[in-house]
Amino acid sequence: MKFVFFHLMPYPYLPDDFDERYPSPSLNFPRKFFDRALGNRLYHRYLDELEYAERLGFDGIAVNEHHQSAYGLMPSPNIMAAALARRTERAQVMVLGNAIGVRGNPLRVAEEIAMLDHLSNGRVVSGFVRGIGWEYFGHSVNPTRSRDRFNEAHDLIIKAWTADEPFQWISPNYEYRYVNVWPRTLQEPHPPIYIPGAGSTETMTFVAEHGYTYMSVYADTRVVRRWFDGYRRAAEEIGIAPDPEKIAFSVPIYVAETDEQAHREGRQHVEWLFHKGLKQSTSLVFPPGYMSPGSMRGLLVAGMKAYTEMSYEELLAGGYVVVGSPESVTSRLRELQEELGFGQLIGLFSIGDITHEQTTRSMELFASEVMPALRPLGVACGVTAAS
Repeated sequence: MKFVFFHLMPYPYLPDDFDERYPSPSLNFPRKFFDRALGNRLYHRYLDELEYAERLGFDGIAVNEHHQSAYGLMPSPNIMAAALARRTERAQVMVLGNAIGVRGNPLRVAEEIAMLDHLSNGRVVSGFVRGIGWEYFGHSVNPTRSRDRFNEAHDLIIKAWTADEPFQWISPNYEYRYVNVWPRTLQEPHPPIYIPGAGSTETMTFVAEHGYTYMSVYADTRVVRRWFDGYRRAAEEIGIAPDPEKIAFSVPIYVAETDEQAHREGRQHVEWLFHKGLKQSTSLVFPPGYMSPGSMRGLLVAGMKAYTEMSYEELLAGGYVVVGSPESVTSRLRELQEELGFGQLIGLFSIGDITHEQTTRSMELFASEVMPALRPLGVACGVTAAS
């Protein structure tokens, strides 16, 4: 199994009356609450944690993109990836990912990822995401066009990476008289590509057709199983044997010496993530027209509660998070791998308002006691879409 250390880089210092006064930490949450000194220290702390993950033996270190939100302080993940590329040597530097549906200039993404591939000596991984609904509002982009914009931007970036001669690009959302990206990527034909999905049938088919890695977002494991099964079916329908290494399971993880200590310490941070960081209205996350009717039906049929309505115990039982001693975390992740059939584990260890000391201790316990036990899993997997 491949292990990835993922970071959201949240801003945890929310006002005491946040729950009562503010419906979300995004879009309309006043930036007066961003303390310059605290924010500055957070960026350096978070980069230290990502670099430490490489020293502990994680295979990848990952960042992502969010805009106008205390949930995640990375409007430009490529800047963070550039810092990591020069200060690490072995781990893949994974951008999971650039919100190419939101971006007005996808050609810029092609250029920056190509540069990152050289700065990292061929270790960069490029994730592409559509972006969350509120990010379309924040950039004055119509969310009903998100799927078309994503597809066009993806096709443009791939051609920009692989074409040997300059070309012209004209599509409904993007127009360039000249496309001639310098430099070429170091990896051939281009860096590996990851696509996160939340049950969209269009995304599953798209990922399977292109041979990319499908990555889950935080959800009940019964729902994640349906997503992964959908991806496996899409692959089988086009004659591709589903590879567990192309399936990545994302989950927040907290490890302490004992179960009692882990739950006593971890509860607050898990609740911050799901009850504050992910406190969003449906209209902000999935505005009208953002998802196709079929994908929206699938989301409604899943019947998931809003994150803010779920107790800590429900989040644990549903597999939204994994918390416990090294033995308990190993056992739970083994169960989840057998149920879901993933070959990559993308762990969020810096959860909500957790301290740096708690984060690094959890990482150390995971790397020394959990990772070796789980490493052999996911190489060969008996889970299929029909099983």
